[in-house]
Amino acid sequence: MSNSSTSTSTEVSKAQQPAPAKPRKPRGFAAMDRSRVSEIASKGGKAAHVAGTAHEFTRDEAREAGRKGGFATHAKRKSVKPESEPTS
Repeated sequence: MSNSSTSTSTEVSKAQQPAPAKPRKPRGFAAMDRSRVSEIASKGGKAAHVAGTAHEFTRDEAREAGRKGGFATHAKRKSVKPESEPTS
């Protein structure tokens, strides 16, 4: 009887283990040559300008967007980081 309980616990532990992760193959733009991706992006940018839907940042708009991006990317760090004690 002890043999059956041992084999059952072994089967359960094997079932609970995650399968080994398959190596992921790059898809889409990640799988393409960088020069090909650049070529496609260039065509998209040119088409947007021709259609009049492309947005061109002014210097002030670009500065504001960069400032907001910096706050957004570091917001989590600031909320998680405990306050350090001032050193004398």
